[in-house]
Amino acid sequence: MMFHDSMAIAQEKMTKVCQFLEQNHLPPTPLNYHIGYVYISQTNRDLTERLDRDIRNRVPIDSIYVEQLYYEYLQKEHQTEANLIQQVGGMIDQLNDSAQQSQQSLIGFAKQISHCIHNLDEHNVVKTRAALKDFGGHTEQLLKQHQQFKNALRRAREIHEKQQQQLLKLRKQRILDPQTGLYKRHYLGHKTQLWLTQDKSICAISILIENLDAFSQDFGDLVGETVLQRVAKRIQKYVLQSGLPGRTGKQEFTIVLADCEADTAVVVAEKIRRGVTRLKFVSAKGDVSFPDIDLAIGIAQHQPDHDFNTLAQRAAFAAKKAQSLGQHYYISAPN
Repeated sequence: MMFHDSMAIAQEKMTKVCQFLEQNHLPPTPLNYHIGYVYISQTNRDLTERLDRDIRNRVPIDSIYVEQLYYEYLQKEHQTEANLIQQVGGMIDQLNDSAQQSQQSLIGFAKQISHCIHNLDEHNVVKTRAALKDFGGHTEQLLKQHQQFKNALRRAREIHEKQQQQLLKLRKQRILDPQTGLYKRHYLGHKTQLWLTQDKSICAISILIENLDAFSQDFGDLVGETVLQRVAKRIQKYVLQSGLPGRTGKQEFTIVLADCEADTAVVVAEKIRRGVTRLKFVSAKGDVSFPDIDLAIGIAQHQPDHDFNTLAQRAAFAAKKAQSLGQHYYISAPN
């Protein structure tokens, strides 16, 4: 998105963006700043309305959330994807040209065969030899063009394999959180919408690591990140076959389960909670005692006319309710 603000207006907006980042404890990364500038500028109505609504509802505004806004409202196509499409288009054009040349050569070769047969004369050796020599030359030319076409196919196959690897890498970057390996929020939303079109019953489980900040503050960011990754792997272990686990906040995970009722979601949530409680952390020197990981879990079932964002918010609110009540989990009441 292009802006044409004067220096004075840009400086004024920059101040407001910095205040927005500070109020929400967001690091000044390019993506966070970009979303903040669009929001302050009010150049994207849908993004502005979404942010205003979530701020009113006290939805946590963290870097994960900001990235989701970018995917939903600003990002149209990755430049890498555009480049790949351009390369594919060039490869297809090249193959079309080679195919047309081969087709023309075959037509010409067929005409030459007909001409050669017409010129064959058993009573005229010189004329026959000339016809056969001409036929041999066309045959050699056709074989040469055929080899060129085979080389073009080989190059196309190599380009296809390389592009396939790039697309797989790009897809992984787009849908997976780099810290935990779990799905990003926008992918959960995409799959949920797909399931809704298939009339599937859907539940969401929100898992909040209550004392993740304490791990980072007391033992360092490396320990905090280790806790985050270990919990993520434990979540993935229990829902890999039955649902989609994703990271939707700095210390929050959301699991989306299809063909699932609330009582089944409770069973899944309890398995995860027990699995996480069995995680033990030991320092390299063995002289540091780490506390247990505290989880607050919220469960919500999809209701008519609710999209993924509403479902995830209800599950997140239920997790906060469980946290405030000192319970392991809390089930959101239908509304």
